[in-house]
Amino acid sequence: MTDGGDRPPRARDAAAPGPVPGSAVHDPDTGRIGVVAGRAGTGLRLCPLGGGGTWQADPRRVRLLTHAELLSARVAEANARTRRAMEVRGESVDGRGRSGSAVESTGL
Repeated sequence: MTDGGDRPPRARDAAAPGPVPGSAVHDPDTGRIGVVAGRAGTGLRLCPLGGGGTWQADPRRVRLLTHAELLSARVAEANARTRRAMEVRGESVDGRGRSGSAVESTGL
């Protein structure tokens, strides 16, 4: 018997469960990123990073996000929250992320 570095997976390894609750994953079937909220039958129940409605995903198809992907997704979600809040207040945002009033007052 070897140290196991190049042995095929055992049956127990192949039947291991998918990502655990709290894991951030990419669902290729929807193109969305979500957090595993739990299991639903043989599937996973995922919810968006920023909260919202859940959806079902095949645990064999999802993949865990890298640290860089998770950071990028969290920044995108924070930016979207800021844009929504600014829209509610009636503010506009230019392409560089600055409010319209600040751009006008500085002459840029």
